[in-house]
Amino acid sequence: MSDGPTTRVKNSHGLNRCAQHIGFQMLFAFSCSLFGSSFWLSAPLIGARAASSQELAANIEVASATIPSMFRHVVIALGLISLFDASGSARVPAQNAATDVGSRLRQELPVKAAIDRLQRHEPQLLEEQVRLCEIPAPPFKEGRRAEALRQSFQSLGLKNIRIDRAGNVLGERPGLADGPRLVFSAHLDTVFGEDVAVRMTRAGAVIKGPGISDDCRGLAVLLGVARVLEDSQLQTPGPITFVGTVGEEGLGDLRGVKELFNGELKGRIDRFVSIDGAGLGITHIGVGSLRYRVTFTGPGGHSYGDFGLANPAHALGRAIARIADIQVPAVPKTTFNVGRVGGGTSVNAIASEAWMEVDLRSSDRAALATLDASLQKALDGALADENERWGNRGRLTLSKTSVGNRPAGRTNVDAPIVQAAVSVTRALGLPVSLDEGSTDSNLAMSLGIPALTIDGGGTSTGTHSIDETFDSTNSWQGTARALLLALALAR
Repeated sequence: MSDGPTTRVKNSHGLNRCAQHIGFQMLFAFSCSLFGSSFWLSAPLIGARAASSQELAANIEVASATIPSMFRHVVIALGLISLFDASGSARVPAQNAATDVGSRLRQELPVKAAIDRLQRHEPQLLEEQVRLCEIPAPPFKEGRRAEALRQSFQSLGLKNIRIDRAGNVLGERPGLADGPRLVFSAHLDTVFGEDVAVRMTRAGAVIKGPGISDDCRGLAVLLGVARVLEDSQLQTPGPITFVGTVGEEGLGDLRGVKELFNGELKGRIDRFVSIDGAGLGITHIGVGSLRYRVTFTGPGGHSYGDFGLANPAHALGRAIARIADIQVPAVPKTTFNVGRVGGGTSVNAIASEAWMEVDLRSSDRAALATLDASLQKALDGALADENERWGNRGRLTLSKTSVGNRPAGRTNVDAPIVQAAVSVTRALGLPVSLDEGSTDSNLAMSLGIPALTIDGGGTSTGTHSIDETFDSTNSWQGTARALLLALALAR
């Protein structure tokens, strides 16, 4: 984001522009050579958030405290020079750029025209939403929908379109400069298996079908933003990479964004936005999760003839009972769930194996770690109880396999990316709702990269069910907000 408009005040000191320019360059070069990365980390603190010369002076003092004392005078001098621009005028930011970016963007005639275009073309965007949603994308098998998205990216004129080794679809829209580098994403996968028919039905403004909101809506908004940027010839200072990710749902374990941040785009993401589901929320807190497949194993046998052997199914029951009794805090919200169970071969056979899948969640890393320790204790205790009950006859073993690790994270409310999202929401006259959730943005947040997830407009019911619905009443507002946010963050 830019620093925004500035108010210029006549410099009564009459600094000579040439001397100021030369002096600044000398101090800048000297400071960089001495401090290296320390200077680069401190310098933005000097003026980035100062709303007045008084605040700037305070920031200079804070920044200088991070530099060895013998060089602090250099930082202070640099801060004083930054009070003036090259014309010899004092520079005082009118407002924080992030907090008023929405209203400023809405005043730009090309942006107004683009929003009008989005509203007119929302019916076509809904058709695109349905088209993509009727292409199956079960967990780990998103390929067909990925190919359809790749073709859509091509039709929109995006550059360097490719499918990476994880299955993510990427397309780039170059900026006027190299940065800031924004990633705008939505996820391709659904929670539904291959056996679920993905046929959509419509009744007025309501579309019904598996995945229509989560996250076919996000994919549609992604395409809507890319299309209107191209059709309206709106240029952004920084490039935008549009991405359809894989592996967001269930046991996908964020494998798509993990590939983005650890491989395909490593070190090349400055800001990250995910569009996920319906509504108008802004998710800035990432709820972390740990997921396990837990298996009790034994010799098994006949239910009558071999009675007295330890039973994996009984051990599983003991474990579930212990889990159900775990105490968790209400704040931060911390949860557990046994989501799936299985095992055994017949009603008259002692199972040789019994398993379950367990989900633990919290927005607080410490609370999640404490819950994890309680789970491990419950599982080990259940194993010991079952073996002891039968005198270690048919002794059982226990395996605990991690099938998911979503890091918790957060982007602070006062962070520029969150303030920009709030600003563009208000600029459209929409309510602001700051939320927490588990989305693709979790990973970026955990890495300290400015990130959030926005809803895609409209409303939904029955998420993750075959009766999921999307009500498209005023859904264009979600696309318009996404456009404004993209414009705000790519500068």
